[in-house]
Amino acid sequence: MAARRAARTGLNGLFAVYKPPGVASIRVRDTVETLLLKELNSLEQPAVQQQVRFLPTTVEGNAGKELTLTVTQLPVLAAHPLVRGPEFTHLKIGAGHRLDTKSSGVFVLGVGHGSKLLTDMYNAHLTRAYTVRGLFGKATDDFSDTGRLIEKTTFDHVTRDKLERILAVIQGTNHKALLMYSNIDLKTQEAYELAVEGLIRPMEKTPPLITAIRCLQFAPPEFQLEIQCLHETQQYLRKIVHEIGLELKSTSVCTQVRRIRDGFFTLDNALLRTHWNLQNIRNSIQDSKSKVKVGLQRSLSCQARSGKRHTDMDQVAESKLHSTEGMSASDLTHKMR
Repeated sequence: MAARRAARTGLNGLFAVYKPPGVASIRVRDTVETLLLKELNSLEQPAVQQQVRFLPTTVEGNAGKELTLTVTQLPVLAAHPLVRGPEFTHLKIGAGHRLDTKSSGVFVLGVGHGSKLLTDMYNAHLTRAYTVRGLFGKATDDFSDTGRLIEKTTFDHVTRDKLERILAVIQGTNHKALLMYSNIDLKTQEAYELAVEGLIRPMEKTPPLITAIRCLQFAPPEFQLEIQCLHETQQYLRKIVHEIGLELKSTSVCTQVRRIRDGFFTLDNALLRTHWNLQNIRNSIQDSKSKVKVGLQRSLSCQARSGKRHTDMDQVAESKLHSTEGMSASDLTHKMR
């Protein structure tokens, strides 16, 4: 019993699995839970409790058969595994940022108090990275290569230089939006330090933002991009591929979306399907504990500092507003001078 409880206690924290394409995220989560429950319940069972009973028996006596009580040990059937059922029937497993059915890659799960850490990761507004494959020459209704074909175009005029110019424009536009949503004064030392550490992030939920985008491979009609982003969906990334094709006076569809990093977790940390077992998951949780703790403290503390600074600025602005109440236009002009 102690060994079974110890095994269950070790399942507290975050770990990452590799989600294959064609499988829903919720099915991956349910599969991991089922495999863990099966293994926990297959661990060595404690001995069935025994109870002392006095059972009537007949023995041969001087006057013939006599009734007597015999001390006997019998198993407590209420505690028998076949009667009470499995000891573990549910595990609290939460899912991080989802991947849609067509996508693959790093999928973060939290077990036990790891569900709270998933919330912290969400509030930290961490970036995620993807490799996205595209194909020039056609457009579909859902921006993927499996959608309904709506247009075919030529792509002979598309070059890598033209593609990279479009990517630079996309990154520049999104960088301006990131600075706007982060509410940071670019002239301050704090802004410089956050930029050096790569911690300039929005304070709240925003539209999808691309923090970096580059071309990894260009072999027309195929190409591959690496995209780092915030608050994205996989369908948004497919739409980006579609819009790149239009900007290049052609068309393009997305053939693959693969997440290679989610916050602190990379492909190296993601457990393959054959490794979804109790020992590997416990090891993965243990290996990531310090990394997750330090990373979350760093990100959330930076946000707390920024939040305090904005609160102070709002208070100063409100104080100035109250100080000008009731003043005439000429007095206000003189005060501004």
